[in-house]
Amino acid sequence: MHRERRGALVLDGGPGALGIVRSLGRRGIAVWALLGEHKLAALSRYCTRAISWPNASEPDKLRWLKELGRSHNLDGWVLFSASDETARFMSVNRAALMSQYRLTTPDWEMMRWAYDKRLTHQLAASLGLSQPQTLFPRNREELESLKCDFPVVLKPAFKPVRNRFTRSKAWLAHDRCELLELYDEAVALIDPSLIMIQKMIDGGGENQFSYACFSLDGRPLGSLTARRTRQYPVDFGYSSSLVETVELPEIEKAATSLLSYLRYSGVSEVEFKYDSIENNYKLLDINPRFWTWHSLGAVAGVDFPYLVWQAANDEAITEVRAIAGHKWVHMMMDLAAGAGEISRRRISLARYLRSLSRISEFAILSSDDPLPGLLEPGVLVYSRITRFVRRQRVESRLQKA
Repeated sequence: MHRERRGALVLDGGPGALGIVRSLGRRGIAVWALLGEHKLAALSRYCTRAISWPNASEPDKLRWLKELGRSHNLDGWVLFSASDETARFMSVNRAALMSQYRLTTPDWEMMRWAYDKRLTHQLAASLGLSQPQTLFPRNREELESLKCDFPVVLKPAFKPVRNRFTRSKAWLAHDRCELLELYDEAVALIDPSLIMIQKMIDGGGENQFSYACFSLDGRPLGSLTARRTRQYPVDFGYSSSLVETVELPEIEKAATSLLSYLRYSGVSEVEFKYDSIENNYKLLDINPRFWTWHSLGAVAGVDFPYLVWQAANDEAITEVRAIAGHKWVHMMMDLAAGAGEISRRRISLARYLRSLSRISEFAILSSDDPLPGLLEPGVLVYSRITRFVRRQRVESRLQKA
């Protein structure tokens, strides 16, 4: 008897979510996108249906998601996450969601070690992995007396709210005076216990690397190693804009030791940066969800969304590794990143153009799914306008209060 194939719910609408929608949709799997701030995935021909997340509390969102499943007979559908917020939501509410959906995130006891950078640092130190000098001042007075080498960056351990500090990848301080000024700004925005001070490692995208993996109980079933050559914004990018698969056993060994220790199940992107002074690769972060450039994996031999789909549906999986030499580019973002690099004289125009040769995969542009690529500029402008209007409304309410 033919068994009806289950569908998938993607809890986001940005470029990473678009990659999931395309991967599954091309295989005939029904995919719905639950849209937040980003709407791009809704434009895909492979998106069966797009619905906006309610602007509500987490308990209300949970009730809404469960009611969505009941009213549309979505029992057994697979939930995918392409953002930190939705990954945490799925993990924390795992017990309540598992009775209705199939999940692709690990339980919270496991995920919290990747989600909270303080715990990531603690774990990496216990395993003897190299990291940038990282400090956790409890208050301003303690920060004033801390011994650290400049320049440093201020980073949130995680992002409990959306504001200009948590929206940034990091804030750069060149000296003690600038560090104290930035710290004062940051503590006005989030709990001081969430602020990390980390040594800035010199070098640009040529020194940024990732080990991306889908694993079960710490065993890699699909993996790739990549150089994240460019990002936008240039210094502390929201996401990479040019990525290439490479062979780099040093970071693979470090990353797999972390995932094996945690007995990690799910997708993850473990970020490193090469320190040319100490001649080693330093661990920066673990992203416990789908990353922006995961669609590079499919052209290099590792289709991450479909691997996760197979595992969620208890299908047999063959272990796969990506082939080096494949490139992915988010063209609109990379043009802006390239212009920034050229204006700072970090790269010549000729070298930039050469870097775009032999592209294997485009983040948004696709011959079989053209609408997202055609409308991306308009969607980006719309998102920025609505974000600005939303911030203005919040500030207006605060002023009236």
